[in-house]
Amino acid sequence: MTGTIDAHVHVWDLTRASYPWLGPDAGALYRNYAFDDIAPTLADRGIGGAVLVQASDEAADTQVMLDAAAEHPEILGVVAWSPIDDAKQLTADLASFDGSRVVGIRNLVHEHPREWLDRPEVREGLSVLAASGLPLDFPTSTRHAIADVVTIGSEHPDLTIVLDHLGKPPIGGTPEERDEWRMLIAEVARNPRSVAKLSGLYAATGPLDSWTTDLVRPFVDDALEAFGAERLLYGGDWPIAVLAGGYERTWAAITEMLSPLSARERDAILHGTAERVYRLATTV
Repeated sequence: MTGTIDAHVHVWDLTRASYPWLGPDAGALYRNYAFDDIAPTLADRGIGGAVLVQASDEAADTQVMLDAAAEHPEILGVVAWSPIDDAKQLTADLASFDGSRVVGIRNLVHEHPREWLDRPEVREGLSVLAASGLPLDFPTSTRHAIADVVTIGSEHPDLTIVLDHLGKPPIGGTPEERDEWRMLIAEVARNPRSVAKLSGLYAATGPLDSWTTDLVRPFVDDALEAFGAERLLYGGDWPIAVLAGGYERTWAAITEMLSPLSARERDAILHGTAERVYRLATTV
């Protein structure tokens, strides 16, 4: 068995795909990142499985991930890109993904105006995705976009939605900001088909690495209260974690925050929820 699963890992190849958000100003992120770069770190921490998550809205990025998965049996799944605003292409892609390691679909919806999600083409695409049984990973740029997850869930009750990075909580912000975020994720959690990733939990203002475990812990506690452990899953958010103090630091923080939980609760967050939501085959 794989033991712990990291359900949010990125790889990218600047020579094979285009990443419009990733330029020279991205610092240490502006280079190729292969699974070989993180595999030893995962193995050293008993993390035997990983899910790769798209980093660009184009097919070439998906192929980079699928090629990595073909080389590494510990890559249990790929959250691929397919255009959710083009139902015909999405249908064709879903058929082509059948039998592959594709376990979910993600678009960089936070790169669009929020009104983009209201387009009838997007609604049609989400209906196609819901019928396929694959979940939708949903990234947000601000906590306010969490409200869009609530809307999508109500309009597509058969769609499983994975809220990435807990919807960008205001870590290091004001009590009022935390209250607003907590209210929003509670609304998301009322949809039983929604889950959330404990991933990318960094400082919301200032340097990305200016978070501390004590600053992050209240938001993890809020997520546990809203979703319960059985609807949360761990993600290391590598290589973005490089800018937030490194994978080792973020892993140490999450394990410390989860230590008071029961073994059953930790198992759910560290592998069980990912296995269920992404329908992972966990023997390698």
